[in-house]
Amino acid sequence: MALTGRAALLAALGSLPVGIWEPSWTGILAVNAPLAVACACDFALAAPVRHLGLTRSGDASVRLGDTADVTLTITNPSRRTLRARLRDAWPPSTWHPGTETTASRHRLTVPPGERRRVTTRLRPTRRGDRQADRVTIRSFGPLGLFSRQGSHQVPWTVRVLPPFTSRKHLPSKLARLRELDGRTSVLTRGEGTEFDSLREYVPGDDTRSIDWRATARQTTVAVRTWRPERDRHILLVLDTGRTSAGRVGDAPRLDASMDAALLLAALASRAGDRVDLLAYDRKVRALVQGRTAGDVLPALVNAMAILEPELVETDARGLTATALRTSPRRSLVVLLTTLDAAPVEEGLLPVLTQLTQRHTVLLASVADPHITEMARARGNPDAVYEAAAAAQAQSERHRTAEQLRRHGVTVVDATPDDLAPALADAYLALKAAGRL
Repeated sequence: MALTGRAALLAALGSLPVGIWEPSWTGILAVNAPLAVACACDFALAAPVRHLGLTRSGDASVRLGDTADVTLTITNPSRRTLRARLRDAWPPSTWHPGTETTASRHRLTVPPGERRRVTTRLRPTRRGDRQADRVTIRSFGPLGLFSRQGSHQVPWTVRVLPPFTSRKHLPSKLARLRELDGRTSVLTRGEGTEFDSLREYVPGDDTRSIDWRATARQTTVAVRTWRPERDRHILLVLDTGRTSAGRVGDAPRLDASMDAALLLAALASRAGDRVDLLAYDRKVRALVQGRTAGDVLPALVNAMAILEPELVETDARGLTATALRTSPRRSLVVLLTTLDAAPVEEGLLPVLTQLTQRHTVLLASVADPHITEMARARGNPDAVYEAAAAAQAQSERHRTAEQLRRHGVTVVDATPDDLAPALADAYLALKAAGRL
């Protein structure tokens, strides 16, 4: 088999005669001189890396779970061909485990005065801003015996957005909304504040909806139907304090709350309502106000992308005061927070009246499905003990929820997979009942 390049050179150097007598400096230099000359020539012919031109382009945002392609353009201004290995470094959370080695490393050849592009495919595992680290290039000579190496800072940021997995529920909720709006043949019996039309009385209708004048003009009893009001104001309040950091399944409670808030925002904006967002623990972490129906969802997704749970106790008094300043007129305030007894009884309940006197309040909380599984466990003493502990935890949550309901708060307590559709249903029920 014919040998070329580095292998041929090393084979030739290895075949040089070497004496069996004691080595002398002259002999050593005589044998190694060709290799030293070859290495020096190879180093001299390796393209320099310091003056390479590098620019980035590609995706600046991506939903969690999807892939983003970031392209790196390398321009070779020298008179030598660039033969290189390149490493495009990003934070560890930018890759799925085990894929960083193959995804971030590239081989390329760039002739003098030309440019080449390499694409790094990212698949982030966490929300937030992911910033590119340095680009390291190792330039080899024609024989591959020697190399030059250098690093370049080429800034680029990819914002990892919430995945919005509850989007799949939106079509069914919009269909229900169209029924409430009277745009289908289904007649709703809810009490709104905008008169829609008259229809014949059906047993079970609220007698307060009977239109006596219309009834007097015809032979049947007529009742008024109502169209749910539009242009209502909804304030989504995300609690980003300590309790939102608790993990349920593979994600923090905050992520499930954000997913539920996004579905409600998408539904409410289609219903013609105005949606704002407030994220708060001991200070405002995010605030989105005054967006149009077409802009509100992208604005919310972008604001939520960088939110992280803070390991501090939420200041309920400050949260309430900020919510009241943000919504001076009557609104639906949706609190996405915990139903744990201590934070609610010691923090939220003492100031809740300030919200309920002015606004309609809906509280949504993420329940742990593992607690339900524990409550059903039987078979051995450990399982029975776990079931008793789970039953006690559930009883405390139910008692806390009942306290909130006595203050006029609508409570939604559901697992991460069920929280978003349950919150949307609660919103539609309030709209059908004319409470918005």
